[in-house]
Amino acid sequence: MCEENGESLISHLEALRETLLKCIISLCVVFPFVFFAAPPVLNWVIDVIIGGTGIKLNYFSPMEVFVVQIKMAFILDLVICFPYMAKKVWDFILPALYENEKKFIKSIVLISSLLFVSGAAFCLFVMLPFVIKFGLGFSGSNINAMFNISNIANLALIMTLSFGVMFQMPLITHALIKSGAVSYETISDKRPYVIVIILIIAGILTPPDVISQITLGLPTYLLFELGLLFSKNNKIKKLD
Repeated sequence: MCEENGESLISHLEALRETLLKCIISLCVVFPFVFFAAPPVLNWVIDVIIGGTGIKLNYFSPMEVFVVQIKMAFILDLVICFPYMAKKVWDFILPALYENEKKFIKSIVLISSLLFVSGAAFCLFVMLPFVIKFGLGFSGSNINAMFNISNIANLALIMTLSFGVMFQMPLITHALIKSGAVSYETISDKRPYVIVIILIIAGILTPPDVISQITLGLPTYLLFELGLLFSKNNKIKKLD
């Protein structure tokens, strides 16, 4: 019996190793292609963020732009390879799941992915241009706005990922209530605490400025209310 368990564990570890190896190989194969695509994609992202402002980004070391392009290539590599890697991981864990668990995970993954993409797009096309224009408002005759490409690229990356993560709030709220971990009435009555927690998380995820924190915290709270509303409607339908 012990030998069978040992062989089963070894076979699972081998399968896991093979899955991880395929994921790494896919990243290595795609990277040379996205490396050449990174500069135009980076230019497009910058045009979206600072378009219409008339400002030009600066760099202060010979390799600075190249390093930013490498970062962009890694991001594109992950985005393009993610569906393949997700399928391989899914194929690995699929045999261990019951049918109802498979359906639940599929729905969660799909909704979570849509929310993440929505949050990232909202940040890129709405919030980042707003933050840039707000920052330009402080320039004057004696104050010149000079933006560094590395700072803008890092800001875009951090805030895009942060919005993608925080846009999971409706799913998290609904999942907590549906699982019975917390009741609708309890979480509804704790709104002041939820607001404080959201602001703290927004402060951790965003750069240390109030505007970035508010631009992330406010939509997150609205999404929390959306999750509450969805859970309340489901509760009413069950009672009916």
